[in-house]
Amino acid sequence: MILLPIIGIAVAIVFRSLTVEITGDELRWHFGPGLWSHSLALDEIDSVAIVRNHWWNGFGIRVAPGFRLYNVSGLDAVELHLKSGEIRRIGTDDPQGLAAAIEQSR
Repeated sequence: MILLPIIGIAVAIVFRSLTVEITGDELRWHFGPGLWSHSLALDEIDSVAIVRNHWWNGFGIRVAPGFRLYNVSGLDAVELHLKSGEIRRIGTDDPQGLAAAIEQSR
């Protein structure tokens, strides 16, 4: 019984925030204090679009038909179409700002 609340608190800490940054030639993002860090070379991005997720896509790290989603709250996201054909969605409360920053850095 004690283990369940501890696991719940740990999950809440890890997925409380999503930090996205552009450093040099990379787009990097991570949850909470830096766990589950991901990076993507900017030259791998073919196109950028602003999208709205369905509520059933959920939060956290999700693999949905056609794309992979990284999200902590809300439904707005930036969709990255990669040259490999894969699609990544990064949830954000400022999709226009993130999309513009990515476009400027490419």
